[in-house]
Amino acid sequence: MRYIITLAFASTPALAEVPSVVTDIPPVHGLVAQVMGDLGAPELLLTKGADEHDFQLRPSQAGSVADADLVVWIGPELTPWLDSALDARPEGAAALGLLDAKGTFTQSYGETGHDHGDHATEAHDDHGHEDHAEEAHDHSHEDHAEEGHDHAHDGVDPHAWLDPANGKLWLGLIAAELGRLDPDNAATYAANAEAAAKGIDALDAEVAAILEPVQGKPVVTFHDAYGYFAGHYGLTMAGSIALGDAASPGAQRLSELRGTMEEGGVLCIFPEAQHDPALVTQMAEGTGVKVGGVLDPVGSTLEPGPGAYAALLTGLARTFADCLAEG
Repeated sequence: MRYIITLAFASTPALAEVPSVVTDIPPVHGLVAQVMGDLGAPELLLTKGADEHDFQLRPSQAGSVADADLVVWIGPELTPWLDSALDARPEGAAALGLLDAKGTFTQSYGETGHDHGDHATEAHDDHGHEDHAEEAHDHSHEDHAEEGHDHAHDGVDPHAWLDPANGKLWLGLIAAELGRLDPDNAATYAANAEAAAKGIDALDAEVAAILEPVQGKPVVTFHDAYGYFAGHYGLTMAGSIALGDAASPGAQRLSELRGTMEEGGVLCIFPEAQHDPALVTQMAEGTGVKVGGVLDPVGSTLEPGPGAYAALLTGLARTFADCLAEG
């Protein structure tokens, strides 16, 4: 069974101040910032320009995690470096693992299609929060490596924030947990989440409009991180240089991918933030496949804040569309 940190559902007395909140990556930070609004500002652990897969917490950040009233993160599938810091928190301390939250739509690596109407019923139907609580802290870090938390290309794809339906769902979960910790401001958190959800509806429509003209045009990316985004918006993923988040591609894989590109049909190949673009350029040479702009699936190059989630999705959409529209 997987290591899961989830919400603590025991009754909690109202805090004297607005809860202190720590988040792992920019899109999560952006969602939490929208829900907190003017009441407070969450802390973002992943520093600008850092790679989320091999990030190391500074001592001050580990202290922030230990002292936070709430930690909101994707989960150990993406940021396993948070495990030990979460283990050091007091028993019962609140942590919301979004990938394992009830209602989150998840899929395996390599999948790009789903029925958007089935998000709530398709994901985590058998994983209520009570079950999570029983599973929390039962597994050693050795178990993590055995179960694929070393970023192997198997199991659940953790890039679930790239489906805006998940982002919209998470706003309500974040507001509910903040309201539990801070009942005096629960109505404000709920209202902020509702307003932010309407913003995601508008964002979704904007991104869909950007990508509608290029749907079905095959692309190659640096690594397999865009399944949720592609499935939601109708993009066609022809392959990726690397399979997992931190997997190094072998010669056979590169040869096969090069063959796919030489056969025609693939229009663009995209480099990625935090990775050397030289291999992308090398793969494109002589194939007629254009090198597109740099993709940044985690928003590591963006200015953090309440606008980061929208900036992330629109940035990805425009980067894909700018290259594919020329094909």
